[in-house]
Amino acid sequence: MTLNRLRRDESGATIVEFALILPVMCILMLGTLDLGYRSYVTSIVQGSLHEGARMATVGGVPTSAIADHVEDRLRSFSGDATIATATRSYADFNGVRTPETITQDTAPMGSYNPGDCFRDVNGNGTYDVDRGRTGMGGAEDVVHFEVTMTYPRIVPIGSFLGWSDDVTIVQNTVLRNQPFAGRTNTETIVC
Repeated sequence: MTLNRLRRDESGATIVEFALILPVMCILMLGTLDLGYRSYVTSIVQGSLHEGARMATVGGVPTSAIADHVEDRLRSFSGDATIATATRSYADFNGVRTPETITQDTAPMGSYNPGDCFRDVNGNGTYDVDRGRTGMGGAEDVVHFEVTMTYPRIVPIGSFLGWSDDVTIVQNTVLRNQPFAGRTNTETIVC
């Protein structure tokens, strides 16, 4: 008789159901907050990158001043963040993040090895898988700007789910410099 009464008693069922649902709800809420904040940070990084890129394309502003401007904007947003900027220039849009051209290939074919001749686009005398030159280049050059920001998560969900406690955002843009001076060409063939 007592067993039948216990089986029909539902007075504590709500607390048990709530205890089962609470961890899932907390993870969903914290995950949503983390993803929303990440989207917000991505838009802040992209905005500061575009400001710096616009400064660069009109000319007369050194690369260090642009990097400082971007870093200052992001520092005011997050003091704990690690911020890195990279600027590379190219002769045209087709050359962005592409390797230098091999003009005379020896075995094994299709990849650079000692003894191959290549078109040294950036003028450093060595074969590069990215033909860009460091810096903003000259008149009418195409410039690739990249900003990397690493910041600590605002909620502790990362370590709970086995993720990193830091989030890294990488944003980049490509713009052409204004024709503020004469264009120079430094390409040579290196064997």
